[in-house]
Amino acid sequence: MKTGSVVLEIMRVAGADPDVALPSYETGGAAGADIRANFLDRQSVMLAPGARMLVPTGLAMAIPSGFEVQVRPRSGLALKHGLTLVNSPGTIDSDYRGAVGVIVLNTSDTPFEVTHGMRIAQLVLAPVVQAAFREVDDLDQTDRGAGGFGSTGAV
Repeated sequence: MKTGSVVLEIMRVAGADPDVALPSYETGGAAGADIRANFLDRQSVMLAPGARMLVPTGLAMAIPSGFEVQVRPRSGLALKHGLTLVNSPGTIDSDYRGAVGVIVLNTSDTPFEVTHGMRIAQLVLAPVVQAAFREVDDLDQTDRGAGGFGSTGAV
């Protein structure tokens, strides 16, 4: 374990294929650990253009208090095949102990085969700070003010 690392306990859910690799960092400087599809029947699934599906990972985890795990798309799948995640980044809260699934969307015009064991997304462990919400009558002023979408200049 690297200095400064946080232990993330992972458990395979019932029926998961133990031969599918656990999440792993593919390079020494990677922020995201690749997570793999783990279908209970060990078969692949064809994802039609414009379709989405919940891809099981066969894993559950105990995320330490004060952290979340963000689920993000893999850039290679996005660029080469138009595969992305619908709720990106997805958040797995520290008090969730159920099976982890990844909601995948095929934005391309061709079907895509999601195969058993393929790297489907990446996980990023991130610290969380919870806000204390306080209602006020006025907010402080800034140069931007209430300027919304496109208000900071030309594209």
